[in-house]
Amino acid sequence: MFLLIVLGTWTAMHLYVGVRLSQVPWLRAWVSTRGIVCVFAFLWACYPTARLLERTRLGTAARPLEFIGAEWMGVLFLIVVSLLAVDVVTGFGWLLPRATTSLRTGGLLIAGLLSVIAIVQGMREPVMSSHEIQVEGLPTEHDGLVLVYLSDLHLGSLLGERWLTTIVDRVNAQDPRIIVLGGDVFDSSSRHSEALVPALKRLRAPLGVWAVTGNHEYYAGVERCVELLQNAEVKVLRDRWEEVIPGVIIAGVDDMTARRQFHIQGRSRALDGRPPGITVFLSHTPWGTEEVAAAGVDLMLSGHTHNGQIWPFTYFVQTQYPYVSGRYTIGGMHLLVCRGTGTWGPRMRLWRRSEILRITLRPSPAQ
Repeated sequence: MFLLIVLGTWTAMHLYVGVRLSQVPWLRAWVSTRGIVCVFAFLWACYPTARLLERTRLGTAARPLEFIGAEWMGVLFLIVVSLLAVDVVTGFGWLLPRATTSLRTGGLLIAGLLSVIAIVQGMREPVMSSHEIQVEGLPTEHDGLVLVYLSDLHLGSLLGERWLTTIVDRVNAQDPRIIVLGGDVFDSSSRHSEALVPALKRLRAPLGVWAVTGNHEYYAGVERCVELLQNAEVKVLRDRWEEVIPGVIIAGVDDMTARRQFHIQGRSRALDGRPPGITVFLSHTPWGTEEVAAAGVDLMLSGHTHNGQIWPFTYFVQTQYPYVSGRYTIGGMHLLVCRGTGTWGPRMRLWRRSEILRITLRPSPAQ
């Protein structure tokens, strides 16, 4: 059902834009209706075909198709938004018939400009976002504990070894005591990710590199993805906690989005029976925040939302995830939602770049 909805939406977007382009006189003078149909059929098929081929021996050959299809996904979204805005203003051409063609041309130009900006932003390195968090109960000997958090790397055929090596070098340069990978480390196929294990293994932190699963680990095969992370000497927290140093506990859950999509039943016991001390809770999806805060968690780290990745998709994301990116306080608990270190689908960002979080923990002044 989910696949049918996605393909149906994908098809509807192409049909809508194709019809609107065929109604622009100057464009029809240059390209025939048959030409528009052929181009749109090719673009429609690029991404689904590449995703099907990536699980076969032809996966490497499909990478150009995947790149074209992924970038087109972002461009198409911006075209749809721009043309819909024109249709709303003009009453779908009925209110301002004489101005409609000019406005649609303007909408296409705006979509093109925004696409260029988004591609440039998406190709740039993530910014390092620094946060200082005051936590009541943090042992004074751990004042200044540095934790680096990465989420949504989406490693695979589009974000590969060269990109990952750059990220690893930047993270290690922060001299963190703890490194956390917040899910969606791998994209939808673990096959392309096996070669990236040595680069992941270069992440260095004296108190360990920790991770939780995201929904894309489930799409790729969660057990195999967990195995790859363990091969990279990453400790995966699957509904459990560990005390990394006396008084500092890290707990993590399997992704809540995946639990819903795959109808995984049962209550998480990640916070049960933990010893006294501060708790850093890892959950790929920023759901259940009130319950987590009520359980006495001090800091929750999430991702998944990408901050919408391409504006104005942010507003659609907010309907499902009210904590879409940034820093929040919920019942005394600090929540940080990373807008993603990598990108999913198109290598595009509008308006805010990808990010890595550098978190410094401080004892509460009241201690």
